[in-house]
Amino acid sequence: MKYARTQSGGMVVAPHFLAAEAGARVLGEGGNAIEAMIAAAATITVVYPHMNALGGDNFILIGDGGKPLAIDACGGAARSANIGFYQLQGLEAIPSRGPLAALTVAGAVSGWQMALAESKRRGGKIPLSRLFEDAVEHARTGTPVSGTLHRNAAGKLEELKDVSGFAETFLVDGSAPAEGYELRLPALADTFERLGIAGLDDFYRGDIAQSISRELEAAGSPLRAEDLAGHKALSVEPLSINLKSGTAYTMPPPTQGLASMMILGLCERLGVSEPEGFAHIHAIVEAGKRAFRVRDRYVSDPTFMTVEPTNFLSNDMLDQLAAEIDLETALPWPEISQPGDTVWLGAMDSEGCSVSLIQSIYWEFGSGLVLPETGIVWQNRGTSLSLDPESANPLMPGRRPFHTIHPAMAILNDGRHLVYGTMGGEGQPQTQAAIYTRYVDFEQGLEESIAAPRWLLGRTWGEETAKLRIEKRFDPAVVESLRQAGHDIEVVGEVDEMMGHAGAIVRHSNGVIEGASDPRCDGAAVTDAG
Repeated sequence: MKYARTQSGGMVVAPHFLAAEAGARVLGEGGNAIEAMIAAAATITVVYPHMNALGGDNFILIGDGGKPLAIDACGGAARSANIGFYQLQGLEAIPSRGPLAALTVAGAVSGWQMALAESKRRGGKIPLSRLFEDAVEHARTGTPVSGTLHRNAAGKLEELKDVSGFAETFLVDGSAPAEGYELRLPALADTFERLGIAGLDDFYRGDIAQSISRELEAAGSPLRAEDLAGHKALSVEPLSINLKSGTAYTMPPPTQGLASMMILGLCERLGVSEPEGFAHIHAIVEAGKRAFRVRDRYVSDPTFMTVEPTNFLSNDMLDQLAAEIDLETALPWPEISQPGDTVWLGAMDSEGCSVSLIQSIYWEFGSGLVLPETGIVWQNRGTSLSLDPESANPLMPGRRPFHTIHPAMAILNDGRHLVYGTMGGEGQPQTQAAIYTRYVDFEQGLEESIAAPRWLLGRTWGEETAKLRIEKRFDPAVVESLRQAGHDIEVVGEVDEMMGHAGAIVRHSNGVIEGASDPRCDGAAVTDAG
């Protein structure tokens, strides 16, 4: 079901229904939202392997009505990965595919590890082996290839088919698997079984770590065992903004969460009175341009940042930026934007705990490198680092790359508690703002707020242009008004996957929980009653 409601239990929303069902079963067995999230996050690596993997990163917010615990599980660059390492190989940029693109530690498992520790602190008792049961089962026996998996495998075939391990894992007789084909990932099933027995630390400092480092080195990646062993997830201070409706939270740098918070703050100052019209779309797009300028200039690994991100969320700064926005005319926008392939998951339990998680391997299939012993697809997030030492994000050992991904959470003044998020690279802050303003400010239903037509300024899913793409369900008069205001419009499909896979869950003050998943994906909102 794309929409669900419960008065007595919990709920999980994921962009693939099998992941949502895996988490909901854990809730039904007495597990908490964190345990359900781990089960769903593990399963989604199996059923949506083009979007995320054990070889990727994640960021997690865990809350229960106050300031959330924010988990930063982003891996840094290998100790041997520096600008000279790539220049000696005659390269002017980090390759986007292959073993040289696999240069940052995968942090996702460490994010689960820190979240699991929080779960146990709260009384969680579900064994890790149980949390991985669905992931193991689906990897071992196979799951039908989704339309999005088929399209991405077919669309990226030429650049991925010769990357080590990719063809053996994802292709059928050299071609993309057909939609509905039963894809089996036995090596990945073995890895989950091993982690369920040995514990998550084994990924970084145990037998699995040794296997991973051996395979990465053999393939030609600069990552080594000491890079894995030196990694740990971080507990960080979440970014927040106080709005008239409540307080919204997200992740700080190295994510683009700052842009999402700025857009919400700017939109509130622009005085839009109704949704879906010119003023609503124009306001979010123009607010996004100002936020993206700040992001692109300042946001990087926080260890190296020279400014405090919260400075840009001050009333004075937001007032100043809002005053610069022309409510009738578009600011020219030639800037290059960031792509991204990602999954967002949300969970809430009957005790009030909620989780907002986002997990990614950057581009579709990440680096394309698949480790044969473990079945792990490795991310290419490190390609967002630069070989230009004067850039905002220069490559250096241990440096963490910029991330487009960031989960969101809000505590509303009327007692509602909202978790929400989406995949989609540069589209994430815009879609988050669209959902928040529709649901909170304009009082649309949760399902309607997600399913309604959307727009996207910038580049996503590997696109190269920075047009304002808009789904053709919008009133043609609104589209024409945007064009007349100077927006470079491209009308796309009615329900277009490039707009991302969004989802949300809300707990009302009376304990009722609602959840919704995007019609643009294979997802579901599932309660612990099924």
